[in-house]
Amino acid sequence: MNISEFKNTISKYVLANEPFLFIVDYKLSKPFVCKLDEAEKYGLLYDVKGNSNLMQTGNEVIVDLEIQPIDQTIYSKAFASVIDNIKNGNTYLLNLTFPSRVASNLNLKQLFEVSKAPYKLCKEDEFVLFSPECFVQIKGDFIYSYPMKGTIDANIKNAEEKLLNNSKELWEHNTIVDLIRNDLSMVASDVTVTKFRYVEKIKTTGNDILQTSSEIRGKLPKCWKETFGDMIFKLLPAGSISGAPKQKTVEIIETVELVPRGFYTGVFGVFDGENFDSAVCIRFIEKKGKELYYKSGGGITFMSNENEEYQELINKIYVPII
Repeated sequence: MNISEFKNTISKYVLANEPFLFIVDYKLSKPFVCKLDEAEKYGLLYDVKGNSNLMQTGNEVIVDLEIQPIDQTIYSKAFASVIDNIKNGNTYLLNLTFPSRVASNLNLKQLFEVSKAPYKLCKEDEFVLFSPECFVQIKGDFIYSYPMKGTIDANIKNAEEKLLNNSKELWEHNTIVDLIRNDLSMVASDVTVTKFRYVEKIKTTGNDILQTSSEIRGKLPKCWKETFGDMIFKLLPAGSISGAPKQKTVEIIETVELVPRGFYTGVFGVFDGENFDSAVCIRFIEKKGKELYYKSGGGITFMSNENEEYQELINKIYVPII
């Protein structure tokens, strides 16, 4: 399906109040959409805040996740290149990501079943994701976005206070909030930050983490359903996983990351016939041959410390279990 067909199809489904699922990869080259009741036929399992096509078993399963992080010397070279681009004024925030090899006692479908996240998607024998981050929601004639920037190991003493008082994390969060405000202003009016930098806790197979998010809201035009497909593509790629300024930063990402992101850091979403909800495709495990790779990363700014950013990449390799 090409982009034009994709846009027309999702706009048609929204106008007809037809429930559907869609996914778009990071480079916007492989858009896919199907009616919601046909998702399993295409090897897709989804769960969007309890709206799912898989019955949960309720069985408790221990999740083992062995991690072999990307070598820091490889990360260091890319990090240095990003810092050079920041110093030269080409970007001031870039989300740098890498794949790390992992091994688990569970297969992708089992990881989908046992993980706990507001947004989950599994493509049979290809990938599974358990994302904590909303891309956009539409309720009535309002569009919402919840950019997530800033994490810390929850077990560190005074972790929440340290996260909220970290000047680098605050600057990064402000930058992304401003970027998302500008993005939403392309499709909506009266764009407002309705809730700024609140903290949430995620329990994982490793250390628990704290993360900060904000809520941004805009008023859509009455005719938004007619141009729904165009509207979604105007907002892509998601600002929180690319950077600012977006276009130039995306170009730099192409030169510093080792492998194509694929569906990692793309978006997926569900329209239930009335409301629309979608997620950024992060917390992502991809299967390549017999190997599993967990893709993760974080935002780099002029205040970034290489060792801290490398550790953040590792901290984000987890399966959410509660």
